[in-house]
Amino acid sequence: MTRATAVPVNPDLDLVLDRVVEVPPALVYRAWTEPEHLMPWFCPKPWRTTECEIDLRPGGKFRTVMEGPAGERNDHEGCWLEIVPERRLVWTGLMTAGFRPSSIPNEVPVFTCILTLTPEGKGTRYRAHVMHRDPAGKRAHEAMGFSQGWGAALDQLVALAGAGGYSTSG
Repeated sequence: MTRATAVPVNPDLDLVLDRVVEVPPALVYRAWTEPEHLMPWFCPKPWRTTECEIDLRPGGKFRTVMEGPAGERNDHEGCWLEIVPERRLVWTGLMTAGFRPSSIPNEVPVFTCILTLTPEGKGTRYRAHVMHRDPAGKRAHEAMGFSQGWGAALDQLVALAGAGGYSTSG
């Protein structure tokens, strides 16, 4: 395993959600890496994640389908770049499975996310560093409600974990 290095935040291109949650890293990791655990919390309500495919290996598929209350449907496919169990997940929408370039139009905000899970007390420092390909993509993602949406989704993950929705055993 190679040692991961920190990527500096570029304020023109990046958004960051950094919080400490009262959920151990093993449970946060499981909530991110098992479709049945990801689907209940992954997008803020009233939206729902209705489909999820996770091939958890570098080059593997990471696909979710989100549906809105008015029938909106967003199908997102990306590619896992790095997996460090219970510590770090890196994926991108710039590529699809097998490290193939995606065909996402330039006007659609697309990003690469470095999710870092660091033990802190009985919980986890949860840091999502979301890197966009251009300033317009960052602004669009911000305007879509990045902070509120990703924060609400994390709150949903924490609530499910606190309600016994996940365990560290398989």
